[in-house]
Amino acid sequence: MLYHLLYPLREVISGLNVFRYITFRSAGAAITALLISFLVGPYFIRMLRKYQIKEEIRADGPQTHLVKAGTPTMGGLIILVAVIVPTLLWARLDNLYIGIILLSTAWMGLVGFYDDYLKAVKKKKKGLVARYKLAGQISLGVIVGFILLSYPKALGLNFSEHVTETTLPFFKNILFNFGIFYLPMIVFMITATSNGVNLTDGLDGLAIGIVGIAAAAFALVCYVSGHVRFSEYLNIIYLDGCGELTIYCAALIGASLGFLWFNAYPAEIFMGDTGSLALGGALGTLAVLIKKEFLLVFVGGIFVVEALSVLMQIGYFKYTRKRFGVGRRIFLMAPIHHHFEQKGWPETKVVIRFWILQILLVLISLTTFKIR
Repeated sequence: MLYHLLYPLREVISGLNVFRYITFRSAGAAITALLISFLVGPYFIRMLRKYQIKEEIRADGPQTHLVKAGTPTMGGLIILVAVIVPTLLWARLDNLYIGIILLSTAWMGLVGFYDDYLKAVKKKKKGLVARYKLAGQISLGVIVGFILLSYPKALGLNFSEHVTETTLPFFKNILFNFGIFYLPMIVFMITATSNGVNLTDGLDGLAIGIVGIAAAAFALVCYVSGHVRFSEYLNIIYLDGCGELTIYCAALIGASLGFLWFNAYPAEIFMGDTGSLALGGALGTLAVLIKKEFLLVFVGGIFVVEALSVLMQIGYFKYTRKRFGVGRRIFLMAPIHHHFEQKGWPETKVVIRFWILQILLVLISLTTFKIR
């Protein structure tokens, strides 16, 4: 919005020429997101406490978490406001990349909000039925895929030339073509990432810290992908206009830091599904838009491990119960962050060590641009 209002006045006020630079607007978005989080956070916490919208702790979870009962949830509303508002203020609103990522964030935010509403307000322990939640994730993937396949030229000539293609980490001058599986891939990416973040959101500050680190990596990738010279130097697909996504990523970094202020141990508020589903859907959509789907395995590595730990635990339990009559477990408790808690690690140690691993994975992901 500010770009459209102020940049045309650059001939009158030369200083307004800074609005042409993505770096300037990204910094503005990050700072705005952080300030919005600080401003609206206490208000949301007070309102959620007032209306008794609080977290219900599972009895079969870690016993140390029982003290968290009564902590306000639906904190994802803070994140949504702190991401969407700065993006609308600082990004170019005539950019389809921005439109799609905002759609994904808002869409999954609404699905998550309804799930939290059923659990916290209507007191339905299971919240939104799993198949309805899955329907929301799949429908978003179908909509995003339809837009990309139907209007590829709106995303730039280079995108339209490589609609169903993507780059391969560690390989140079090789593009992988999804072909007829492009739409199913998008659905899978958004659904898997959304659920991955949701499963990771089990310790104070864990999910939001990892999301912030992943957003920093994607901010850099978006910027170089939308820059002619940098993309040529790194030998990756140049996507005209995708640089604007850097502003969204910067807002996500600011919102993550702002929410972490309240979500750090001991948490004053939880993001709930309102935040986790929205953030996961956004990261999955980002990977698709900048054609770095395979890179998400590294950038979102912790989410992958968390999801796999649950699938392995359930699968092995069912297999052993069928074969031996008694179900057995691989981990002491899944998702895997609870396994380490059960081994005696303090919650803060698990969180910080997972952050360190996430930073390592991000560094590995960035090396893929040169080690090819």
